[in-house]
Amino acid sequence: MATTYKKGDSDTRPWGTWEVLDSGEHYCVKKITVNPNAILSLQMHNFRAEHWIIAEGEAMIVLGEDTLYRKADDSVYIPVKTKHRIKNSSNDKKLVFIEIQTGETLDESDIVRFEDNYGRVN
Repeated sequence: MATTYKKGDSDTRPWGTWEVLDSGEHYCVKKITVNPNAILSLQMHNFRAEHWIIAEGEAMIVLGEDTLYRKADDSVYIPVKTKHRIKNSSNDKKLVFIEIQTGETLDESDIVRFEDNYGRVN
């Protein structure tokens, strides 16, 4: 299976929004906006790696056993099967980052959640 994402796809989540900027057979580029103080689930993916580039704001990122702090123009690589999450560290500004997914299977079903503030644990 390749990507099921299409350019223009978007969704609103409890923490913010995502929008697909571009996609191909084995890649997907998303713009992700995280509301102030919001946090995504602690998750991993079995079939895709991700590259995150912070465009605006400041982030606290859990990557495996490490906690990283990143700001605009910083980036992070998330290998396949690595637990990760991102939090907007600001009380009043949105966090915007570009996520580039690469892999054989790219769709929303490849999310394994371990912790989630919004009751969405697998």
